[in-house]
Amino acid sequence: MGRRNRDSFLGWFDPFRASLVALVFLGGSLPALARGVSGAVVQSNDPAAASNIVIGFVGGFVDHNNPHHGPVQLAKHIHQTVPQGTYVRVFENRRRKRAHEVVLSLLDTNHDGVLSAEEKSRARIIIVGHSWGAAAAVLLARDLRREGVPVLLTVQVDSVAKPWENDSIIPDNVSQAVNFYQTEGIIHGRRQITAADPAKTEILGNFLIDYKKTPVECPEASWWDRIVTPGHMQSECDPSLWSRIASLVTQRLSPEPTSTAVSQSNQLHASQ
Repeated sequence: MGRRNRDSFLGWFDPFRASLVALVFLGGSLPALARGVSGAVVQSNDPAAASNIVIGFVGGFVDHNNPHHGPVQLAKHIHQTVPQGTYVRVFENRRRKRAHEVVLSLLDTNHDGVLSAEEKSRARIIIVGHSWGAAAAVLLARDLRREGVPVLLTVQVDSVAKPWENDSIIPDNVSQAVNFYQTEGIIHGRRQITAADPAKTEILGNFLIDYKKTPVECPEASWWDRIVTPGHMQSECDPSLWSRIASLVTQRLSPEPTSTAVSQSNQLHASQ
């Protein structure tokens, strides 16, 4: 089986899907895990005028406001560090269409239903996701490409694509992209992302996180995740990793960046 087919096949075995099956078998129910709908964690004072936009996607069947998951923690963490007026929102990975609608609405500042060249040029969008949510981040960037909307940065953390998705090729409307993955357990994130057009998209790196060398405690994790998918679990709750992602996001939205993308990617690489 080729790597691409293998990655797609493994997408079906997302740990949260497996946890769902176990809970249903033991008397649990789907609504208990999937009752949430997309909602804002943090948003600007004037969301109708926001051009700085951070979209997060959680993995599996996780609720958008579950405080124990990386993208939700990231949204809360950057609340005090992103520029005033930044719109930050976390979605379930299955709500990508809704996220797309929200972004277009935010950019359409004159509310005429059509994005002008000027409105598109003001867009400063960052999309972050974990597991299925990481694949959703790439797909949302691809959705925005069809409207000619630029994306500053995509961040994939242990990205797992569903069988009909492709999370490995970053579209050319994305300026920079970075990928973090681990190799422990039966669920492995995407090992490598590439640019559809290297002249337009800079891949900051594909960074391996070795949790055997530096394990992370995840006290809220299920027994299934601890035994079967320990690496995937740790990539979601790793405070050091998500803190670095928060710094990356804040820096990209800062009006006066303090260092280059290359220097920061080197720092990220050195820290692993």
